[in-house]
Amino acid sequence: MTAPRTEPADPPPPSPPPGARVPRRRGVEFSLLVGAVLISVLGYAEVGLARSGAVPPDAARYGAGLGALALLAHIAVRLRAPYADPLLLPIAVLLNGLGLALIYRLDLETADDQAAPTQLVWSTLGVGLFIMVVLLIRDHRALQRYAYLSVAAALGLMILPIFFPAVNGARIWIRLGGLSFQPGEFAKILLAVFFAAYLAANRAALTHTGRRVWKIRFPTGRVLGPIVAIWLVSVGVLVLERDLGTSLLFFGLFVIMLYVATGRTGWIAVGLLLAAAGAFLVGSLEPHVHSRVQDWLDPFASIRAGQGPGQLAQSLFAFAAGGMFGTGLGLGHSVLIGFATKSDFILATVGEELGLVGLTAVFLLYALLVGRGYRAGLALRDAFGRLLAIGLSSILALQVFVIAGGVMGLIPLTGMAMPFLAQGGSSVVTNWVIVALLVRVSDSARAPHPELPAAGVIAPVVEDAR
Repeated sequence: MTAPRTEPADPPPPSPPPGARVPRRRGVEFSLLVGAVLISVLGYAEVGLARSGAVPPDAARYGAGLGALALLAHIAVRLRAPYADPLLLPIAVLLNGLGLALIYRLDLETADDQAAPTQLVWSTLGVGLFIMVVLLIRDHRALQRYAYLSVAAALGLMILPIFFPAVNGARIWIRLGGLSFQPGEFAKILLAVFFAAYLAANRAALTHTGRRVWKIRFPTGRVLGPIVAIWLVSVGVLVLERDLGTSLLFFGLFVIMLYVATGRTGWIAVGLLLAAAGAFLVGSLEPHVHSRVQDWLDPFASIRAGQGPGQLAQSLFAFAAGGMFGTGLGLGHSVLIGFATKSDFILATVGEELGLVGLTAVFLLYALLVGRGYRAGLALRDAFGRLLAIGLSSILALQVFVIAGGVMGLIPLTGMAMPFLAQGGSSVVTNWVIVALLVRVSDSARAPHPELPAAGVIAPVVEDAR
């Protein structure tokens, strides 16, 4: 009888030598936060100078408010996550601040739709939740105990919008009086927690058991079935609500986390084939999605028909008008895109008024935010934390890819909001929660290990009691 096969343990991450001081980098974080707030305030002031020749009268109040939020978040990190990555919070503050300046710029041309004050309120709520997560969650591994509660709450949140009227062809909003939010935005974090917990607990079975078909080993239905069922229900509900963007996001999140958990590249191939088949079916059978596919295939069809440019065509014109260095903040015409210029198409304003240089800088900020999240996950020893960090970072990466690809004409439009940058209360709040969880994970990854003595402390010698 042969011994049962055991999964080889993951190699521990490189640790600093005993007695070495692990830098906390909180001073670096504070300096970067000051720069992020200043850049945001300068952008806000530039909009006023370009539009009216004077700095907006509330520029100082805007800077003080943004600075106070950044300072409170920094204090929370300094107190509860002293070893956290020093780049995560400043990048989030800078993107959020630039988004407020861009929305204010577009508000100047839409007197009946002032979105910047509301966005500032949502940003304040998001920073408040960031502080709560950092202060209350002392160890990210505590979330693993709530895996099934998380998935139940996620499914409940996704089902709720079915009972509310559709908005712009999709049932993804809940409106109560003057308040509206998208439950699917909160569900993506809960699903990431569930996927990370389930895959971490069943990683060995997913990797080493099952039947091989061609060159891919498929796990047994008993192991893979529950997570596939949850994913299918999630995507099915979203398709029923005509929320193509979030469906694509959840599908990509599922495939990425499954690949990371098993290390099998075959899942990437299977995921791409299923995504292509699903996109073809939905794009052919669902009228709302089919119209978006037609606009993507021929964005200038309405111009040739004498009906004027559609939203996608106007977006492409805005990118072309920006050139290398842009027209300058406040001097573009992206407002011609229409009702979604502050949400779906706000990236077109960046491309037109900041040019290719500014657009590249924004993309690099997102890439740096995602990369630091991946780095924190890979430095962890526990599988749950690793999968959680990679899953949360992948949510941000997939959102940027899907939104940027849509407004640039690379893929059909999906109706999602650019993280931190675009108008959308639910989006900005959940993105702040994602950053808070990444801060917590990075603190665990960078903190000195308990078995290593702290800097300047001599490890006690324990005498043999035998």
